[in-house]
Amino acid sequence: MFKNKLILGSILCLIASMSWGAMFPVAHVALQHINPFYFSLIRYSIVSLILVVILWAKEGKSAFRLERRGKALLFYGTMAFTVYNLLVFIGQHLMGEAGTVAASIMEVLMPIISILVLWITTRNKPKKYMLTSIVIALIGALLVITNGKLSFFTMAGQNLFPLLLIFIGVVGWVLYSMGGETFKDWSPLRYSTLTCLLGTAVSLIVVGSGTAFQLISVPTWHDVLTVKYELSFMILLPGLVALLSWNAGIKMISPLNGILFINFVPITTFIVMAFQGYQISMYELCGTLLVIFALLRSNAYERKAATIDNTITKKRMSLQPKIDTLKEEGAH
Repeated sequence: MFKNKLILGSILCLIASMSWGAMFPVAHVALQHINPFYFSLIRYSIVSLILVVILWAKEGKSAFRLERRGKALLFYGTMAFTVYNLLVFIGQHLMGEAGTVAASIMEVLMPIISILVLWITTRNKPKKYMLTSIVIALIGALLVITNGKLSFFTMAGQNLFPLLLIFIGVVGWVLYSMGGETFKDWSPLRYSTLTCLLGTAVSLIVVGSGTAFQLISVPTWHDVLTVKYELSFMILLPGLVALLSWNAGIKMISPLNGILFINFVPITTFIVMAFQGYQISMYELCGTLLVIFALLRSNAYERKAATIDNTITKKRMSLQPKIDTLKEEGAH
């Protein structure tokens, strides 16, 4: 039973990671025809409707009650489905083809970014192995983003803004993932649906306001039909299947095991881009391997620390009856 659960959870996490990896090259093609604002809004409006139907059929009307958690759901939904989806694709689009690789690498940096977020919010300094892994990951990310070209720094204004947008977007998804820990009493489907619904509503306000002030252009029906296949893929796999698969898979095999599958994101991205005719440089390959190594290294140390903690806890539990007996004898 446990083995079957482990296998199923692993498959679900793998499906999610590979879907996200393929997401960026597919989005790059679509963004040549439709702006990232309406691309993201149309995508998650349809995902929200599908999730609502599934939740209603599976858990009923009562599952849509906010239970005085409306503010938290609105915040986490905004972080994931407004901040992440709008900023990541805007940044990717501004950087062009290089943005596809940069966005993919930022995705893999999520566990490292989580450590930094916890450091800032809790004021607890990360352990030495975490800091070392962060440095290694940042060196790898820098190799990928600059592609080994010093000219990147001479065009700092042009490159740093879209990178900052992607980074802020990824931080938004990290906060959303952390928020899921506070909704453990809810099903992954319920948390995903309500946050997606609220986050998409915020996106509608943002895009609608931008359109009203003529800052964002409305795509024509022809533009939408031009990207119908890319949009369908983004809705069904990275949007719907990956979201539900990841949340369910993590619940089955634990975040510590599930996070390892995030390594498949850049691997899938490079495979898809290779089919599209993109030439992967040695700098991009080495940088990606460094980021993956940093994640694996950090995960290995976490596992070791968890094993030591479990051993100490078991020893304490086994010694507790003897300690209690000695206390009773001492009292007499």
